[in-house]
Parts: sequence; C-alpha cells; structure tokens
Amino acid sequence: MASIDDKAIYHIDINCDLGEGHTIIDCEKDALLMPFISSCNIASGGHAGNETTIVQSLINAKKNQLKVGLHPGYPDPRNFGRYSLSISITDLKLSLMQQITTMANFSLQQNVTLHHLKLHGALYNDCEKKPEITKLIIDIMLGLDANIKVLGLAGGLLQQACTKNGINFIAEGFMDRTYLANGTLTPRNLPGSILSNSQLVMEQALALAKHQPIATSDKQFLTPIVTSICLHGDNINALAIAKLVSQAMRNNGIKIQ
Repeated sequence: MASIDDKAIYHIDINCDLGEGHTIIDCEKDALLMPFISSCNIASGGHAGNETTIVQSLINAKKNQLKVGLHPGYPDPRNFGRYSLSISITDLKLSLMQQITTMANFSLQQNVTLHHLKLHGALYNDCEKKPEITKLIIDIMLGLDANIKVLGLAGGLLQQACTKNGINFIAEGFMDRTYLANGTLTPRNLPGSILSNSQLVMEQALALAKHQPIATSDKQFLTPIVTSICLHGDNINALAIAKLVSQAMRNNGIKIQ
C-alpha cells in the first residue's frame, strides 16, 4: 500500500454530532459548523433530539449538502446518554427501532437520504465491550436498507462484526477526544479525556487524516486507520476548531469530503 506523505492530495470525512439541543436557535448554532464538515449525525430522540431539532437539522444539512446519519443512543436524556443504562436487550431494541423509525419518517418528509448510523455516547462505548449489544446492532442493521452504513470506532469490535456480516463500515477517529493504548476512548470521567485546546485538536485531526501516530492518555502511541474524523458539536470551542481544522486540511492538500 502506498504511504501517505505530506505532499499527497487526498481526502477525509469530517463528521459532527448535531441536533442535540432543544430549539431552533440550537439548530442555527449547529448550522454554523456545517460549512466546515462533510457529514453529520443527528440525534434521534434517545439521548437528545425532538421533532423541532430533527426537522431543522435535516433542512440545514440538506442545504449544506452533508451526508446525514442517524444518531441513536440510550433513552436517557437526563444524562445525555453518557452513562451505561441498565436496560434489557429487548427494551433497548425497542427504543433503537423507535429512534430509527422517527428519523426515517422525518428524513423521508424532507427528501433526505440517510447515509449512515452512528451510536451515541455510552452506547457507542458499550458496543465495543458487550457482545450482546454488538449483536443487537448487527441484527438491526441487517433489517435496514443495505445502503445505510455504520460509522464506528476504527479497529473495534463493531467494525469486525460489520465486516463479518457484509455491512459497510466507516472507520472513525476523534479529533477532540483522547485514546487509551488499547484503541478505545479515554473514559470521560478520567482527566485529559477531552481535548478543548484548538491547536491540539487540529494537530490530532491532521495526524489521524495522515494515518500518523497520536499520543494516548496512558502515554503510549496509537495509529488508528480512519476514513472519518469526529468533531463533537457540543465542544465549547467547536466552531473555532472546525475553522482551524478546515484551514489546516487545505494547507496540507487534504479535501474534506
């Protein structure tokens, strides 16, 4: 395989979790990020999202020609889906199918094609640790339109399961989160799990795009092989980061698409 060097012209997808507020004003704040990204994951009513935010996010994403993904999570809005939920697989499936159906109906109304599914927060992490949840996601995906891809952790269990079952997978890295040496994200309750310094985020985004090593929070190095990089829309410096990363990618001959 040809190596990636500084002079290469190539591309990377930048995705962002959006629609996680409550109002039109929240959606318009999200829309400021859209010129600097290429895909978005719209909260689907589990951890966040309501009819207003889903519809307006779809309208804004369509206007900005973004690839649109479903972003289901644990049905736990009080904790923003960031804690593992004690819930049966049956109840979790019911909730996820409700979230998927909601997004499918609104996207159909807005004539927006759903491109991918990305799990949110604790559910994203639990899918990498609990085989029964991984199996549930695979079963759900096999029942959906085959054109809908899965966006998930590069090199993780979900990627392996999708590959085994013929489900298209988009390998994701994170520009504003740190990793452990085992390839998983540093838990949010540990120091240094979130990068908020714009310069550090930009440097990690470039390293991920170039398939170069990044430093982990447990003082090792890791080289995730990714085709998409996530910027969290709720990062306090999200807009400044988005602009900085966009410029840095252009300066390095990398097209965001």
